Amino acid sequence: MKVQMLMWFSNFNRISSFDPPPARVFAWRVLELKEQGVGEDEAMAVADMEYRAEKKAKKKAYSELKQIARLQGKKPPPNPYPSAIKEIQAEEKKFVRDRFFNPKILEIVEKMKAEMAAERQEKQSEAGNGVAGGGGQRGGWNGGQRR
Repeated sequence: MKVQMLMWFSNFNRISSFDPPPARVFAWRVLELKEQGVGEDEAMAVADMEYRAEKKAKKKAYSELKQIARLQGKKPPPNPYPSAIKEIQAEEKKFVRDRFFNPKILEIVEKMKAEMAAERQEKQSEAGNGVAGGGGQRGGWNGGQRR
């Protein structure tokens, strides 16, 4: 049953442009190897080795594409295999920019600044009236006691 499911997923990936996450591909490969009678630790090691080799090959192919583009005097193609972190940052870029230019967000920031200034002012006035209690530490590290 698992083999049929794995075959279906791999065929589905070829038909559609669905690109599964690397963790799922890794898990599929481990399951395939385990069904062939390989131990779990060995299967994970083999799948990890294959994943690293594939990633290295993709990286090398892209660097060759960039080199060819440079030799031809063209702009290099965009990286088809960007890091996950850069993809997430690209998605969040709009929201980061909004933080500085969106009027609603700027209004919220101004309100927060005003509230913080009011709290600071309130604390200073309480400390000035002696309400804060204690008045701070006296006499240095040993509490002002002399021996």
